[in-house]
Amino acid sequence: MTARIQSTFPANALDWLVGAKGGHVLALGRTCAPLMATLDERGDILTAADPDPSGVRRLLAHAPRALPTVSEASALPFVPCAFDVVLINQSFHTLNAGAALPELARVLRPGGHLAIAYTIRDDSVPWVRRLVKLMRTVDPDAMAGDYGSAAVDHLAESPYFPEVERKDFRLWAPTTRDGLIDMVRRRFPRLEAERLNPLLTEVEALYESSARAPEPLLLPYRVACWRGYVDHTEFTSALNLPDDGLSISLSRHPLSDASRPG
Repeated sequence: MTARIQSTFPANALDWLVGAKGGHVLALGRTCAPLMATLDERGDILTAADPDPSGVRRLLAHAPRALPTVSEASALPFVPCAFDVVLINQSFHTLNAGAALPELARVLRPGGHLAIAYTIRDDSVPWVRRLVKLMRTVDPDAMAGDYGSAAVDHLAESPYFPEVERKDFRLWAPTTRDGLIDMVRRRFPRLEAERLNPLLTEVEALYESSARAPEPLLLPYRVACWRGYVDHTEFTSALNLPDDGLSISLSRHPLSDASRPG
């Protein structure tokens, strides 16, 4: 469900995540792809990074002018302080936070920030609760909603990002009757027909009783957004900035490594 509704990512959420237009933005991971066109339209200067060339191609398909880079989050091939924003959408939990966060801090400019977003289904709406109940008659773990957003706790614990802000945005994604039925069918690709067909009939009835024709039914989501502001004082050595920048000597408490998340 999540991947299909990313094209409707709220513009105000993206503006809050990234901030001022026209900055240098590193889009980290292929899951940023649905946001790339809007970032390009904002006038941001984009770099597209993914560990796999296919992921970079997916990013470039939405923003052909972005600078392509095949790289891991824990070993970025950029000079220090290269970006105003590093953007991660829907995939922060896939990173090794202990290795990635110092590297993300290194490539951020003073005053820059790490922007993280997760689009999370809102199960508090009555018709969604009914849908969940129907699907769990087949699979008790259906629509469990483990999106990975709990991993953002690592950001708040990191000495490289001592100031973290959060803001949530509402997202309503329209779905047709056939779209909802197809979503359920895809969720149970191996379910035998004698169990699947009655379930789909009930899902169709739920749609008809909940939608207000001719308007589509709206799937409710919450877009959870975080901004973590970089603090370079944890680094032990100087960051060598590009020629048009300054060289900043930095230090770190000798015990800070022992307390860093692993």
